[in-house]
Amino acid sequence: MLKRAFMAPDPGRVRLRFASRAVLGIGLAVALCGLAGHSLVAAITGGLAALLALFTVTDATVRGQAVTTALLPAVGLPVLALAALLHDVPVARDVAFLAVVGAGVYARRWGPRGHALGVFAFMTFFAAQFLHTVPGQLPELCAAVLLSVGASSAVRFGIWPYERRLPAPTAVAPPTGGTGLARITTRQATQATVGAGIALVAGQALSDQRWYWAVGATWWVFVNTTSRGETLVRGFRRFLGTVLGIVLGLVVALPLHGEPVATAVVVAVGVFGIFYSAAVSYTWMMLAVTVMASALYGLLGLLDPALLALRVTETAVGALGAALAVLLVLPVTTHAVTEAWVERALRCVHLCTAEAAARLAGSAAADPARRVAELEQILARVRLSLAPLVHPLSPLRARKGRARHVLELLDDCAREVRGLASVAADPEASHDARLVAACWRVEAAVEALTAAPGDGRPRPAAETDVVPAGAAAEPVLAHLHALERALLELAVPLRGASRVSVGA
Repeated sequence: MLKRAFMAPDPGRVRLRFASRAVLGIGLAVALCGLAGHSLVAAITGGLAALLALFTVTDATVRGQAVTTALLPAVGLPVLALAALLHDVPVARDVAFLAVVGAGVYARRWGPRGHALGVFAFMTFFAAQFLHTVPGQLPELCAAVLLSVGASSAVRFGIWPYERRLPAPTAVAPPTGGTGLARITTRQATQATVGAGIALVAGQALSDQRWYWAVGATWWVFVNTTSRGETLVRGFRRFLGTVLGIVLGLVVALPLHGEPVATAVVVAVGVFGIFYSAAVSYTWMMLAVTVMASALYGLLGLLDPALLALRVTETAVGALGAALAVLLVLPVTTHAVTEAWVERALRCVHLCTAEAAARLAGSAAADPARRVAELEQILARVRLSLAPLVHPLSPLRARKGRARHVLELLDDCAREVRGLASVAADPEASHDARLVAACWRVEAAVEALTAAPGDGRPRPAAETDVVPAGAAAEPVLAHLHALERALLELAVPLRGASRVSVGA
């Protein structure tokens, strides 16, 4: 797990730049809050706003990122004011908090911008509970948020705009089709609200001061998950990361007793860890979050072992609330989500092949590289959806084996598609009639794999029907031959005689 978090490949050092820029942007925001004479509470609020602006805004274009960032205060400040005004009205405060949870998850249907605004709204309400915000503090806190978002934006879009030199990422929308309760985002909004309600009640039974930790744990378990399996695995990883972070906090943050300079260093390291590990290990990201939060509590003079123990308990309650919600309320099965993502991956394989064939036939408009990038994004979601089945603690041994086999074969498909796109990019590559026939066979194999049982579509061709003898000696046909073979092998776990899906 440690190797995965810190030794994972970092092409172009994007994760390193992402984390380093976050430290710079958040550090500048907090420093400016200090220079402006803001209180410690306002500086923490501003630092959190800067962190969220740098972390949650993931639009495909730099212009889109700038627009979303500009909208964050428009969503967050009214929520902050609402939380402050309801500070002394517990019942209304709790109802408002649950409404923010539901709306924040529902906003995911509008893509990266809706996701970012939903997270910012929730975390603004959460921060108001964390800092016990009252109406009299609103002018200072609002000013700190605006100053900090502006400072982090200056770093992101002015001082260190490294995204401008990177190719625009391919946006892959989640399978959120349908209407009403058939739409995944609607079902998840309902689940998150119910789960947060359970966490709120149980959390307040444990502590009338720190109950919001349980609600926060439930919220973050639902972020970037779709099926019940994904949600359960994420809940486990959140709890594990929190426990490890508490142990490290006892060793690192507790002895500091809030000493400002040393605490600032710990917070900076925590910020770096959050941003650097987020893409590869949710457990280590949560460890970094917990250590950073422990250091901030020390700065506020509130840190002690009992508080850290309460944090673990509240996190467990929040994870349990999320688990109960996804299991009992409008469950979205791993099977359904996995089927959707695998089908999208297979269809993208076909599109990659068609684009490469068109490029080899002389079409200047064909761009297989763009489709390859899209396939990589889809495969990342396939891995996430199958994570519950390949998890070391999964008791479903047969399904675990099939899931791993599917992942291996899809990786084989991606490798051959990348090779095909590379050959197609060669200006000296020429068209071959056998290439057209092979592409047709790839299309037929994809159609057979994505067909519903009994719909009359052809099954995958026998292996003897693949590329003609000697074709593998030529690069293009060699990649197509290997691609067809991988698709044929996929028919076993996906369309076997027993018709057992890899899903759960």
